[in-house]
Amino acid sequence: MLVVAALGGNALLQRGEPLTAQVQRENVKVAARALAQIVRAGHQLVITHGNGPQVGLLSLQAEAYNAAESYPLDVLGAQTAGMIGYLVEQELENALQNSRPIATLLTQVVVDAADPAFLTPTKFIGPVYSQEEAEARAAKAGWQIAQDGNKWRRVVASPQPLDIPDLGVIQLLVEKNVVVICNGGGGIPVVRDANNGLQGIEAVIDKDLSTAFLAKQLGADALLLLTDVEAVYHAFGTPEAQPLSTLTVAESDALNLPAGSMGPKIKAACTFAESGGFSAIGRLSEALALLAGQAGTHIVSEQAE
Repeated sequence: MLVVAALGGNALLQRGEPLTAQVQRENVKVAARALAQIVRAGHQLVITHGNGPQVGLLSLQAEAYNAAESYPLDVLGAQTAGMIGYLVEQELENALQNSRPIATLLTQVVVDAADPAFLTPTKFIGPVYSQEEAEARAAKAGWQIAQDGNKWRRVVASPQPLDIPDLGVIQLLVEKNVVVICNGGGGIPVVRDANNGLQGIEAVIDKDLSTAFLAKQLGADALLLLTDVEAVYHAFGTPEAQPLSTLTVAESDALNLPAGSMGPKIKAACTFAESGGFSAIGRLSEALALLAGQAGTHIVSEQAE
C-alpha cells in the first residue's frame, strides 16, 4: 500500500519541552522507529509533518534581531521544513540501516489570497504562554492570540490548500520507491499572481488538511494522522470520556471539536475517507497497528457502514 503518514507537532516536541535541537532529535528518533515499521512491512511511505512550535520559535528569534526586518512566514516555513526534514530523514535512515532511499522535498502549496481564513486566524504557532504574557507579547508584536488548553498561543491564518505544484516530483520519487518527506508544516504557502507565477504569502497551512489533499492527489491507499493520543474521544476531558474505535463522517460532525486541535484532523480524515481511502487517527507509537485497524480511530464514510 501507499501510506501517507502525518507527524503531529507533538511527535516532534512534547508540550512544555524546551525548543532545543537535541530534544527534537530525541523525539524524532522515536518517530523514526515507528515509521520504520511501516516500511519494513512492505509499504510505500510518504511522510508529512507539522511545524507550529518551530516556525513560532524562528519568528521570535527573527523579531529579537532588530538590525533586520523579520522574515515572512512562508520563508520561515521553508526553513523549518528543511530543518525537520533533515532530522526525520537522517533518523529514519538510521532506523532502516540505509536499506531504502529517503528524500526531503521542500513543497509549495497554493492557497487563495482571498481565503476567509485570513480574516479569522486559528492556527497555533510558537510556544505556550500564560494569558498575561501572551497579551503583552501580542500588544507589542501585533499578534493575534487564542487559548490553547490552559495556556495561550499566537494564532495565524490557515488557508485551504488548492494545488501542489511540486506533485509531479513527489510522484516520480514514489515511483522509484523512495520514502518521501514533504509538505513540511502543511507546505510553503504561495499564491498565483496575474502571470501564473508563484509568490509566498503570510500563513501556515494546516498540516492535516494539506496531508489529506496530498494523499488524494497521489491516489494513496491509507492516511495516518499520528499524534500523542491513542484515539479520538467521545466527551474528551470529562469523566465520561471514551476512545472511539470507529467514527463515521456524520458522527464526527456532531463532535464539534475545536478548530485549533483535533478538529482539523477529523476534517482531514473525513475528506480522505469520503474519497474511498483508509483513514485513521492515533498514537505515533502504534502506527503499524493503526494501519492494520487494530488501534486508534478509523474514520469511515456512511457508505462504508
